[in-house]
Amino acid sequence: MRKVKLPVRLDPIRNSQKRTSYDGEIDAVRFSRLSEMAPLLAPVSVALKCGIDAQGLAVVDASIKASLTLTCQRCNETFEQEFEVHSQFCPITAKVNVDELPDAYEPVELDENGEVELHTLVEDELMLAVPIVPMHDDADCPQSSKTMVFGEIEPADERPNPFAILNSLKK
Repeated sequence: MRKVKLPVRLDPIRNSQKRTSYDGEIDAVRFSRLSEMAPLLAPVSVALKCGIDAQGLAVVDASIKASLTLTCQRCNETFEQEFEVHSQFCPITAKVNVDELPDAYEPVELDENGEVELHTLVEDELMLAVPIVPMHDDADCPQSSKTMVFGEIEPADERPNPFAILNSLKK
């Protein structure tokens, strides 16, 4: 499949009925919130497959690939991390109740035109994929977890037992 220009706004219901597929890239400058957390090194590769599942629900299957620059929380150096995110979205309409959706589908709200902003959706998925505490692998990190020292515990003071006097009363 060749790379095409991805739409900014996507009508998931109409595209699912047509069984539309997209395979393209989104430029890194489009992700302002994500770049504050972890700058992108290259454009984000996105593959979308729209369709109808066995229950008659409109489903958008998204595969997202990105390369981010993260700061290791162990050694405080930057490193490059590749991310592959696979998600399935189901648009919420008057006919579809959020509580009745299968667990595999993530609900997505539509705007007043029945569309969803694709760049925001992709950015949200990548932000959720970034680990809370990013770290190198132990083998790659100059500050190995085995050599880290968090301080030494001082021995407790030898205080006399306050109940030692009761021991003498027993005799």
